[in-house]
This record gives sequence, C-alpha cells and structure tokens, in this order.
Amino acid sequence: MNDLIKVRKIVTHVENIYHEGGPVHSNPIKKGAILIVLENPYAGNYVEDITPMMEALKPVGLDAANQLIELLGGADKIQSYGKGSIVGEAGELEHGALWHVPGGYAMREALGGALAIVPSAKKVGGIGCRMDIPITHINASYVRSHFDAMEVYVQDAPRANEIIYGLVMTTGGRTHPRVGGLESNRISAMDGLR
Repeated sequence: MNDLIKVRKIVTHVENIYHEGGPVHSNPIKKGAILIVLENPYAGNYVEDITPMMEALKPVGLDAANQLIELLGGADKIQSYGKGSIVGEAGELEHGALWHVPGGYAMREALGGALAIVPSAKKVGGIGCRMDIPITHINASYVRSHFDAMEVYVQDAPRANEIIYGLVMTTGGRTHPRVGGLESNRISAMDGLR
C-alpha cells in the first residue's frame, strides 16, 4: 500500500428497512455504509500540494465501493449513493475534499458508469462525530423518491490525526415515497439529472 495510506479500520453498516409505519415490504430496502478510518498524513501542518493523497486513495475508494456493493447484493441492485468525510481536529476541511474523486468515481466505475453526480458532505470533528451523508439516485439527481441521507459515525474515530472517508449506497428510495416528482422508472434524459 502507498506510504500515504495507513488504514486503522474499516467499518460497515447495513440496514434492512421493511416499513416506516405503512405497508410492509416483503423485500426490504437495504441501506449501507462503509467507513474507512485512516491516518491523515497532513494533520498538524499546512501542505500546499495535497493531491498525491487523492491519487493514493483511488484504489481504496474502488475497494470500498466493491465491498459495499457486495454487502448490498450486487451492482444491479444499487439505486442510490452518496459520499462523505469527517476530518479529525488536527486536519482541515480540504483534506476531506480529497475524497471527491476517489470516492465518487470509484462508485460510478464499480456500478458500471452511473450518470448522476455523487452528493457529498464533509466536516471537521472529534471522536464519535456524526454526519449525514446525502443520497440521490445513481442515474438522475432529480428522482425525488431517492432524496435521502444516512447518518454515519465510528465510535472511536476520527482521532485528531485521522480522517474517516465514507460511501453510502441503497437498493431503493425512501420506503413509502408519496411526494410526487420524477420517478425512477421515468428517467429519460440520461444526463445525470432527469
């Protein structure tokens, strides 16, 4: 592994959602997250060129995307996604932004070329910090039934010199969508939006 990448742990979480008070689904919607806790090589110092870490993270992102896809039952089941990062206190928000290419493009590649932009969130926080990772449909950002989020955290991370990089995917939209808008079976423009 690259000298810039020192992973301490990987945490996965999968929910099987049958209902939210309405009709019970025989096939639950799965919502999953994979969180990679690793050392921040730039913690405590301002470094002008941090892009070498972005390059080093690309195989980490692809591996994480493939692990999460497998946990959720395969690429053909995935309908929505998102990404995020939590930077420990000795780091800076820009270190979290390093995940945009390795996390987003990895999911799109692993899913066979998903079209929609991967929504993201990033923040600086301490141990046990929680974050809501936004989620949208993989091929059309305007599919309203798939506007969602997943709260993620790692109990003992990020330490001050660490970063958590996370990916989220689901096998469906919200459990009982009823607010109208573009439906997933009506995606037509194939432009990542509609």
